[in-house]
Amino acid sequence: MYINLKSSSISSMFLLLYSVCLFPITMMFIMMNYNIILEWSIFQMSSCTMTFMFILDPISLSFSNIVCLISGCVMLFSSSYMSHDPFLKRFVWLVMLFVLSMNLLVFIPSLPALLLGWDGLGIVSFALVIYYQNMKSLGAGMVTVLANRIGDVMILISIGLLVLQGHWSIISMWDFYLSSWTALTITLAAMTKSAQIPFSSWLPAAMAAPTPVSALVHSSTLVTAGIFLVIRFFPFLDSISGFKPALLFISVLTLLMAGIGANYENDLKKIIALSTLSQLGVMMMSLGLGMPYLALFHLYTHALFKALLFLCAGMFIHNSSNTQDIRHMGMLFSQAPLTTACMNIANLSLCGAPFLSGFYSKDLILELSLSNPTSFLMVLLIFLATGMTAAYSFRLSFCSLWGSVKGGSYHEKQELDPYVNWATTILALAALVAGFALQNIFLDFNPLPFILPFYLKMLTMFVILSGLFIAFIAWDTNYSSKPMTKAKFFFSTMWFLAPISAQPLTKFSMLLGTHIMKSIDMGWLEILGGQGSAFVTSALSTNNQKIQIKSFNFFIALILFVTILFYMTLFIL
Repeated sequence: MYINLKSSSISSMFLLLYSVCLFPITMMFIMMNYNIILEWSIFQMSSCTMTFMFILDPISLSFSNIVCLISGCVMLFSSSYMSHDPFLKRFVWLVMLFVLSMNLLVFIPSLPALLLGWDGLGIVSFALVIYYQNMKSLGAGMVTVLANRIGDVMILISIGLLVLQGHWSIISMWDFYLSSWTALTITLAAMTKSAQIPFSSWLPAAMAAPTPVSALVHSSTLVTAGIFLVIRFFPFLDSISGFKPALLFISVLTLLMAGIGANYENDLKKIIALSTLSQLGVMMMSLGLGMPYLALFHLYTHALFKALLFLCAGMFIHNSSNTQDIRHMGMLFSQAPLTTACMNIANLSLCGAPFLSGFYSKDLILELSLSNPTSFLMVLLIFLATGMTAAYSFRLSFCSLWGSVKGGSYHEKQELDPYVNWATTILALAALVAGFALQNIFLDFNPLPFILPFYLKMLTMFVILSGLFIAFIAWDTNYSSKPMTKAKFFFSTMWFLAPISAQPLTKFSMLLGTHIMKSIDMGWLEILGGQGSAFVTSALSTNNQKIQIKSFNFFIALILFVTILFYMTLFIL
């Protein structure tokens, strides 16, 4: 039996076993509020100690637990989804490297060593995005890796700045005269990894990766690395004036942009990617309101239902002869009832439907935004984006699950694969239970209880229902008749972020490189360098030779003239 197991199934069993074994330890650490830091001093140079630190605390253990549970389910799903792939082992190794990088990032609270996980995520994500080797994947991979390189450079700059402190430990930061610059670099690094405006365009582009990778990378691991970094640094960042308002403004813009963009998108995976982007905006918004543990709570619940959403979408794409366009799907509920049920759980959880996991965290964040002294415009934009979430979720379900049949009737969907069914069922149960289970843990971390009037308490529900109603009213069943308007193009390209961050920047850098090469490499450097010096020396030697040839004849003539003059004077005398 063991010999016949695929590599993906073995890795899935390992990850799920690790998650199950880690769970009681995590619970113990949370209940007892333990924090264990292991520090290995490597060397010391001029009062800077180079140390390797390892931290075991409720945050890191619970994060690792969630990541490995989702990774296990995703690998289980891959056993079916990637079964025809000739390079399955390579794929499994890449995904396992990805999970390892994320765990390193979570457990290491020292910035130079944190680069192991941070850079590991960037490199492996590039390898996974270009997994299907074609030009589109390569383009998406380059956008992904170049956007993430900005964050890597910012981390390196912050490491350079933190030399002034004499240590790089995240948990014992203090104020020094360049602390605001350090805060800026760390925030920018987190923004690139978590795809906030203006670095958002790489997240939908990275959907070129296989669906299991999308489920893992763009639900619980890569994109949440930035959020995790800000949560780790939060006590230090909170002391910087202007940090929270700026983060709140950027996150609300991201939330709004992703919400509007998803309503204009027709690619199934890109809609889910944009919904991830809007939920990342919600997490950053929670941090901007000064609630790091609430952001972590939403991160966990979101990771579970978003991975489930991706797996269900992957199942539909796999069964619809690899069609990703929701305009070509329809009546899926009658052909794949289990997957549809799981997808509905994930979708409702995403909208914040009562008593599903997303409700406990998202509703609390929205109510906190009402009770906090935030500007009216911010609250308005937040609730508009929440309505958008309900609208695009309903549009997605209405179009693919319940809409009329648009594909050929010859292709029947089936749910006979136990790998997929187990993966979706485990995640669906986790998505149902997680919110309520985690709420009791995270309520201890949250601020003092606050009281809202009934109409504000019901505002979230009202906004979600009105979002559904507007989506139902403004539903466009006739797809092909209307041409693309400028407004539609503006919203569907993420406020022109996608074209701006891809072509112009690449063109600018290529033109700059060409001009530099022409003017410096083939111009000034040649004039002042090799060719110039050769030209000068050859000119000098030629002139010298000319002078010598001319002067040689002159000297001979002069000697003859002097000799004749000498003999003539002798004869005369």
